[in-house]
Amino acid sequence: METPTGNTEDARRNRRKDVIKDFALIIALIVACIIGIGMGLGLKEVSGWTKDDKRKIFYLKFPGQLLLNMLKLLILPLVVSSLITATATLDKKASGRLGLGAIIYYMTTTLIAVIIGIVLVLSIHPGDPEDLNKLTRSGSSKNTKPLDALLDLIRNCFPDNLVTMCFEREITEVDQHRVIKTVNETVVANYTVDDPKLVAGSGMNVLGIVVISLALGCVINHLKEAGKPLLMFFESLNEAIMILIKLVIWYSPIGIMFLLAAKFVETDDIGEIASRLGMYMLTVLAGLAIHAVIVLPLIYFIATRKNPGSFFVGMLKALCTAFGTASSSATLPVTMECLTDNNGVDERVVRFVAPIGATINMDGTALYEAVASIFIAQINGITLSVANVIVVSLTATAAAIGAAGVPQAGLVTMVIVLTAVDLPTEDVTLILAIDWFLDRFRTAVNVWGDSIGAGTLNHIFRNMFASLDHRLVEQEIDVGEDSSSSADRKNEKSGKVGNGTPNLGYEPDNATKDDTRL
Repeated sequence: METPTGNTEDARRNRRKDVIKDFALIIALIVACIIGIGMGLGLKEVSGWTKDDKRKIFYLKFPGQLLLNMLKLLILPLVVSSLITATATLDKKASGRLGLGAIIYYMTTTLIAVIIGIVLVLSIHPGDPEDLNKLTRSGSSKNTKPLDALLDLIRNCFPDNLVTMCFEREITEVDQHRVIKTVNETVVANYTVDDPKLVAGSGMNVLGIVVISLALGCVINHLKEAGKPLLMFFESLNEAIMILIKLVIWYSPIGIMFLLAAKFVETDDIGEIASRLGMYMLTVLAGLAIHAVIVLPLIYFIATRKNPGSFFVGMLKALCTAFGTASSSATLPVTMECLTDNNGVDERVVRFVAPIGATINMDGTALYEAVASIFIAQINGITLSVANVIVVSLTATAAAIGAAGVPQAGLVTMVIVLTAVDLPTEDVTLILAIDWFLDRFRTAVNVWGDSIGAGTLNHIFRNMFASLDHRLVEQEIDVGEDSSSSADRKNEKSGKVGNGTPNLGYEPDNATKDDTRL
């Protein structure tokens, strides 16, 4: 039989092993990022690779594509199982409070990020009309109406097919054609007609999956005992997915290294880009740094009175993965693993908050959209009024919520912000050359904001969860007592005593005395 001291020593030894493994993985991820950047620059500058070497780059991306595929594969079962188990196991009042707290946190931090970006871009003024001729356009932009985007957002919350929502979304596409009416060869009308239609856009409808999962979880919670088998299934699925995540994480340094290397090879002369867009890059990075290093840690410290530095160390794996993949959705499995295992956040909070945060909480994206929109106004010599700046801030906040957690999704939603204040949407192509680089930093900020939110809400609602746990323990005790007393009553009726032995009309102790006298 093992002694308590032996058990304690084994636990400490296992804990030390886990700490060493985590530290080794963090070092591997950081080294992988550095090697990936160095490899890309080396292949570009020394070996002479260019973005036209499509086949070489295609092969170079292969290990990174494997990582993205594995992470994306786990998103669907992870989001579904996490949200369903979270809402099904939480008390209705508790889930309502936690949901309200999460929404307040998301809206507050996103609005703060937008304000920081606007203040910086108006103060630094990185856009000069003379620089417009120096900038080169790359790619193309697509006109998007704010109302269409809002309706698409709401429409995708209620998908019409459970299968197709796993790989496509409904988006509004507008075809424009010219109408010319003539009478006796005289033009009497000449106008443009918009013909909006719904088309299937590629990409998982994460927002619809979140809404359906929350609804199903609430129904299972309402069913109580009848919903237990379904709840146990999703709980088992969640545990299995978390084990798979731990295995994938150990491959992530290799994938991230090759993803970064391929991106640097594909990029044009980085020095030239920096000279053209240097002040714009500086403004965005400064805003992201202020939000990530000052605002978010300050919120965490004020709410919890805990050291945000140790919390940051616990999230390093997720932040490195976010930087390498440039996708908060692909990073979600790693984020949840870091929150529960490294920072001790309650699993119920992580399962509820993290998937929703990865879908709608985009602090870095909102800040970037605000800065980019005003930058485009500045290089066009357009002075925005106070009302226009307010519109930019509110639209950037709303657009960030609708941004999918995939690489460069902010570019699509930024068109909405530009349209809202009548700025030229085609000028989005001016910043595409450097967007892939900034995308990695803003994705890391998005994941950091989600993590701080989970840690903060975990501390705020700790007493509520403690009371829930206490209530569950009392219910289990009551159920145990009721079942034992009912068993005793059944035994009495069947001629058995409480321990299941036949009732012979006298107590066992008395029987022993009588036997002794005999």
